[in-house]
Formats: sequence, structure tokens, C-alpha cells
Amino acid sequence: MTSFDPPRPWTSSYAAGVPDDLPPQSGSLIDIVDASVRDYPNAPALQFFGRETTYTELSGQIARAAAFLQAHGVRAGDPVAIVLPNCPQHIVAFYAVLRLGAVVVEHNPLYTPRELRKQFEDHGAKHAIVWSKVVASVQEFPADLRVDTLVSVDVTTAMPWATRLALRLPVAKARESRAALHAKTRGATAWIDIVRHPPLAPSHPRPAAGDLAIIQYTSGTTGTPKGAMLTHANLLANAAQARAWVPQIVRGEGCVVYAVLPMFHAYGLTLCLTFAMSMGARLVLFPKFDPDLVLAVTKKHPATFLPLVPPIADRLLTAAQEKGVSLAGTRVAISGAMALPHDLVVPFEEATGGYLVEGYGLSECSPVLMANPVADNRVAGTVGLPLPGTECRVVDPDDPVKDVERGELLVRGPQVFRGYYGKPEETAAVFVDDWFRTGDIVTIDDAGFVRIVDRIKELIITGGFNVAPTEVESVLRQHPSVVDVAVVGLPSEHSGEEVVAAVVPTDPDTFDAEAVRAYSRGILTPYKVPKHLVVVDDLPRSLIGKVLRRQVRDRLLSE
Repeated sequence: MTSFDPPRPWTSSYAAGVPDDLPPQSGSLIDIVDASVRDYPNAPALQFFGRETTYTELSGQIARAAAFLQAHGVRAGDPVAIVLPNCPQHIVAFYAVLRLGAVVVEHNPLYTPRELRKQFEDHGAKHAIVWSKVVASVQEFPADLRVDTLVSVDVTTAMPWATRLALRLPVAKARESRAALHAKTRGATAWIDIVRHPPLAPSHPRPAAGDLAIIQYTSGTTGTPKGAMLTHANLLANAAQARAWVPQIVRGEGCVVYAVLPMFHAYGLTLCLTFAMSMGARLVLFPKFDPDLVLAVTKKHPATFLPLVPPIADRLLTAAQEKGVSLAGTRVAISGAMALPHDLVVPFEEATGGYLVEGYGLSECSPVLMANPVADNRVAGTVGLPLPGTECRVVDPDDPVKDVERGELLVRGPQVFRGYYGKPEETAAVFVDDWFRTGDIVTIDDAGFVRIVDRIKELIITGGFNVAPTEVESVLRQHPSVVDVAVVGLPSEHSGEEVVAAVVPTDPDTFDAEAVRAYSRGILTPYKVPKHLVVVDDLPRSLIGKVLRRQVRDRLLSE
């Protein structure tokens, strides 16, 4: 099957200027920073609460941090943990690790100590660059997980002096803000000492395209977190594919990218960290999404490229309208992680004068696989077209060599990962020859647009019939008494599983579950209609806003 070359009808739907394919990537991720330093030495690379860092300054900090890590035993191939929010130190640490040929392991800084420990048990990193608020958690690891080099990062040191001074004021609000950003630490090296270290010699060996660059943790198609191994070539290819997709955005000083998504997540990492640096962009960093902070920047530097998720787009639009701030100049916003409602696209594009398009990806694919054209031929309700150089097939999930019209999406391309770290059996399970099994059920129309139907592992099997949660949710959301909903399968003695919906109602006091069930019976076949509707106050979501159906199911089972 390796030689099988399926047709690619989607290339005929590409926007003007987007190539069908891209040349193979050479070099390493370090090269994209070096190129921007060469071409735009005095241009702002980073902006954090108004404080700017030029590309030349960024390069110097990377060289000094790399030298410190080398002096403390970091060698090519070593995993180095980064546990940081969005801040300038995150970018410096990321590229300093890569400069040595070492491997970045990104972590969510809001993880519980138990969640963090579980990942350290898997990758075994002995060097860590950590937010000051997480240092104590790492220091409390058992002896067998002891970290040899522990660097503590105070993110406030990257802020302008006036902002730092305001945080030190003896008032309750300032103390609260400071406590949210920083904690005092002991027994760790301060970041400020790292960037004072003599720089790394330019002659130090550099990584190659095929070298491992990142271990990115993902739940994948099962509930067990696994480390997806991404090479320099994988990430370079995805950044190049993103650049090719938006030919109207010119590389250079006029390019502005907002990092409102967490960069420890694959989506934020690629589009904010590698793509932005390759564009010579001004990367505006936000530790967390705050509409007021974003709007303050928009007034002076509107985003040329804005990766987001629908809840962020909605909150930003609402805040702009309430405060009378124009979003004009926001040229391209790309949305992922969940379905993008058309009734959000229209007002957002009217407010910005730009585009808001939906895309799709997985951590295993660096992560972007496809996106709607940044043009008038995008198709609502789809995740768009495969990016240049990306191949797709739709197969029977039970017989993945058999092509079907509606089935599991298989992909192949330069952005597809090497495998799961230390898990050869799990790796083998997600590949059919050189095709990666995404675990998503899709259809592809004649023009090449891909529509996600559901995830295989989230399909509910009731009485021998498959029920796609997404389909049931979309019907229930149409009822005026339903604000939001998550549909899961719960064990049943009679049918294997029964369809159950956790519903956030518009008014809990007047919510009529039977009326909603009656409504859904008019649209869905009987076995798809939820047996029970459970009223909840809210739904658990990931940091980028995606409903976590597995947690919904666990919560319902525990009640």
C-alpha cells in the first residue's frame, strides 16, 4: 500500500496562490529563527504587556540559555521539560533546547501535581524549565524522578518596568495579580541567571531535519496520554504549509500574530511559536485569554493572523462590541478544536473585514492537517481541504484497506509524526503501512472538502447500532431550551450502551426534558434519541474550550 497514490481532488479547490505541494524540508527549527534575525534584526519578535524583544535580542537570549543548559549537562537527544504559560521565556527556552539538539517536552502549567508527575514518569526528563508557581510540585517528585537541573521562571520579569512596579503596590488587587503570576521559590536556578550566561559557540553542532524535536502529549484515540514524537522536519513542514495557505500575508515586519492559545498545546505551538517566528512576525503573547488585554493591543497592532477557538472568537467579538473597539484589520483568523458556528462567522467577519475559517488537526500531525480556503469558496460545516502535500483516504474502520465514502480518515504527509515515545505497540496500532489512522469518521465531497462526522472511540453502540454523539448534540442544540449539551454512552444491561445527554438549559426551573426528547424524536431515528437528559450547570472543557466527553461520562457514572 505504500506505493498507493490516491487522487487529490481538493487541490482544484485551493485558493489562488496556494501550491499543490511543497519541497521537502531541510535544516532545523533553529534555522527559521536565524532567517528572521538575518532579515529583520531590529524588528520586534515578541511583545509582552507592551514590552518588545527584537529578533537580535531573542537570538542572544537563546544562545545564552542554550549555553547554560549545555554547561549543566544537557546533550543532544535529552528530553527537557518546559512547564510554562505563554511568555517570552517560553520561546527562548523552546529554541535553546532545540539549539543543542535536545528534545522539548511541553507540559500544561495548570496540571495537578499528579498529572504532571505521570508525564515525567513517562519521559524521564532530568532537566526542567518551570513556571515559579509549579516549582514546588516538581521538587516534591519522588527520588526516582528527581530533576538534576531545575530552572524557575518568574514571568513578571519579562514585563515592562511600570507593570512590574504596579504589581508590587501594597493593595489587594495588585497582590492578587502578583500571586496569580508568581510564587517565591527555593532550591532552583532563577531564569535571570540563565540569560546572563556567556553565549553558546556558533560552531556548536546543530540538529538535523530528521532529529526528534518535540514530545507532545496527547490522549490520542484512547484515554491514556501518550507522547507524540515530532521531528524538526515535521514541524518545519507544518509551518511551511501554514505559510503557503495564507499567501496574502506577507512575511516581515507587517505580520502580527496573537498567541491567545496556550503554546504548550500543539495548535498554539505550531501557529504561534514556529509559524510566527518563520514569518518574522511580531508575536504578541498573552499568558491567558483576556478580551480586554487583546483589545488594548488591537487598537495599535491588529492581528494579521489570529489562531483561536470559537469561544475565544465569540468573547472577543462581544467585548469589542460592548466597549466600542474596532476589530478592523484582523485579516485571517483560523479556528480549530471544535465546530465553528456559521452564526459566529458572519458577525466576526463583518467586524474585522477579514476571514474566519475552520481547520482541523491532531497533535500527531504537528498538528494541522486541513483548513478551509482563506477565500470565498470555503464551505461552512466542513474543516476544509487537506493542506499542500497532505494525502487522505476514507476507509472502513474495521477493514482499513477498504475505501468507503463514509469512514475513518487516514492521512499521510510530511507533518505526520514518527510514533509514540516508548510505545511501539501503540504506534503500530495507529498506522496502516505508512497511513496514520486519525480515529475520526469523515466524508469528503467531490470538491475535496472534509466533514467530520465523529470520533470512533466516542461512537455509542446501542442495541448493535452506532450513534454519533455529534449528530445528536447538533439536534438538541437547536431546541430553544438548550444552551449546550454533551452526549455520551452509559452502560446498559439491555442494549450495551444507552444514549444520555448532559444538558445546560436556558432555565433549569422550567426545563422540560420530555419536550426536548419529543422534539428530537421528530428528527432522529428512535435509537439515537437520548434515553435520559441530565441537567448540569456547565460542561468540562479543555483549556482551548473543547468539551471533554470522557469527563462528562465519568461524572454521570459517579452520580
